[in-house]
Amino acid sequence: MEINPYIEKAKKGDQVAFTYLLDHYWNEVYGFMLKRTENETDAEDITIETFSKAFDKLTTYNPEFQFNTWLIAIAKNVHIDLLRKKKSTLFVEITDEEDQQAYNVADSSPTAEDELITEQNLSQLLQFIKELKPHYQEVIQLRYFQEMSYQEIAEQLEEPLSNVKIKLLRAKKLLAEIIQTKR
Repeated sequence: MEINPYIEKAKKGDQVAFTYLLDHYWNEVYGFMLKRTENETDAEDITIETFSKAFDKLTTYNPEFQFNTWLIAIAKNVHIDLLRKKKSTLFVEITDEEDQQAYNVADSSPTAEDELITEQNLSQLLQFIKELKPHYQEVIQLRYFQEMSYQEIAEQLEEPLSNVKIKLLRAKKLLAEIIQTKR
């Protein structure tokens, strides 16, 4: 089946469509980032962040571009942001035209969730996490405090990998909403 109906449904908030797009494109984005970063954890983090940004900005998607090209463009920007955040001595230069175009297509700024979550102090953040439903608390705990990979979380929870990815996306969004309302 053509991908466009799923994109249109996802734009309207259809969770099944989101899950389909995540499942359909995950390996491509993850594989691309794994080659680029040579680090499974970074590749997973970049991929989940890519889908989070893509789903937030789905209304800005231009169907003239392939959906996977748009996702890769976002992934490249998330990777550049990660390198900047690490205050790496690596000098990231956008040289080829495709990368420059990709950089212009996708917004590279941190999501509202990222900003809210990073500016909280730990004790306050833990209080907010306790307000999440237990299954969301659990994935946040495993991912960010025990630093497990998505695969390890899936095995521990005995759930499909796609469920873990979706839970983490939702948990981050819900956590950001809690932080926003408590400000």
